Amino acid sequence: METRVAVVAIIVEDMESVAEVNGILHEYADGIIGRMGIPYRQRKMNVISVVMDAPHDKISALSGKIGRLNGVSVKTVYSK
Repeated sequence: METRVAVVAIIVEDMESVAEVNGILHEYADGIIGRMGIPYRQRKMNVISVVMDAPHDKISALSGKIGRLNGVSVKTVYSK
């Protein structure tokens, strides 16, 4: 199956959702190339960028699951 490279940008504003975000990321670990998390304590949020190389449907599924969590925003940018 053809894979694509994508960057998934995640902003977590509800700290109670952090464990769920990490669980979902762990579930899709085989398609993740790298991850960078930045705690922004002054604004009480976490900013996470995840780089993936996976089939489009797998990237979309990860993004969808994370986007349904309370207090979490997600956007994905795909390579051409």
